[in-house]
Amino acid sequence: MDLRSARLYWEDSYLREFQADVIGREEGGLRLYLNRTAFYPESGGQPSDTGWINGVPVRRVFEEGERIAHLLEAPVPEDRVKGRIDWERRFDHMQQHSGQHLLSAVFLDLYGAPTVGFHLGAEVSTIDLALSSLSWRQAVRAEERANEVVVQNLPIRIEWDEAGATAELRRPVERPGPLRIVTIEGVDRVACGGTHVRATGEIGPIFVRKLDRAHGGVRVEFVCGLRAIRRARADHDALAAVARTLSVSLDRAPELVATQARMLEEAEKARRKLALELAERRGRELYAATAPAESEIRCHVERFRGKLDEELRAVAQGFCSGSRAVFLAIGSEPPALLLAVSPDGGWDAGRLLGEALAHVGGRGGGSARIAQGGAPDAAALEQAVARLAQVIPALAGALGRR
Repeated sequence: MDLRSARLYWEDSYLREFQADVIGREEGGLRLYLNRTAFYPESGGQPSDTGWINGVPVRRVFEEGERIAHLLEAPVPEDRVKGRIDWERRFDHMQQHSGQHLLSAVFLDLYGAPTVGFHLGAEVSTIDLALSSLSWRQAVRAEERANEVVVQNLPIRIEWDEAGATAELRRPVERPGPLRIVTIEGVDRVACGGTHVRATGEIGPIFVRKLDRAHGGVRVEFVCGLRAIRRARADHDALAAVARTLSVSLDRAPELVATQARMLEEAEKARRKLALELAERRGRELYAATAPAESEIRCHVERFRGKLDEELRAVAQGFCSGSRAVFLAIGSEPPALLLAVSPDGGWDAGRLLGEALAHVGGRGGGSARIAQGGAPDAAALEQAVARLAQVIPALAGALGRR
């Protein structure tokens, strides 16, 4: 039995229904093989079609050599079946894939940038360009040029040719044998097995949404056709909601948002500065309220949860701005230590903390005035604290008072 599948989608991307014979079943009938199919299998960056075979949903279609496997939600017992394509999904993929061919041709023509990757996603599609950089202005120019070709409604032809006879392909093909060539008249000519629209006008609007760095080149995110219409509507509605909130026109909304964002950033910088000044002042007040030990050393121990932050460091620095001062902060989640010392005590906070934590399998360090680090667990943290108390005996009294 010939287990190869005739690929009807190669000859007619607009074929929505077809009849076929079952030539194989696997996985209890959930994997079905047909002698002919209009279902496009996932390939070349394009997802597979979905649809129905004898009314049973087709979840996924993929190639197995010359065979095409159809994964079903339930077995189909009949040997003669009727397939029906999910046309909305198919036509969307046709718009996106043809739009990709057009965009790729334009990027090559305008900037000499070949396409080295393509992915057709559920929401957006991307092409990867072998280009070191691409400005947003250049991307918009390519978008405009592609849409100019769309409105010209140029024919998109599918034809077969021998590999050696093909000329002026956008992407060279080295393998022998017949090639399926997709041509946008006067714009692009490339070997491709995907499904495509008949003319550029059916692609609909092409909308470039984002540029990213990827694999040493540039990744262009785009949408075409009905996707572009839906995306434009969603973007407009979002901008309109922002404009209503700000009580301004749509045209003025971006400028006002940018202005308010700058004001918020400046306000946040001022808030952080004040918070650090207050924290440092709290440290100085804490120093004044701390009775010195017999050695005239003032020690303060503070336990906290969460990560060490700038405000706690500012408290420690404020405390240690006084003479003969030691500030130790002990964090529980995660296990962490902060040690600060005054410059006249003869201690090196970075060395002392690093040695104490290294002794219990932790890591830490910093300057002679202030250092911080972490321990593997709570028990190790307390061992490191005890080791510090041995080196700075005044800490032992402060730890006892906690």
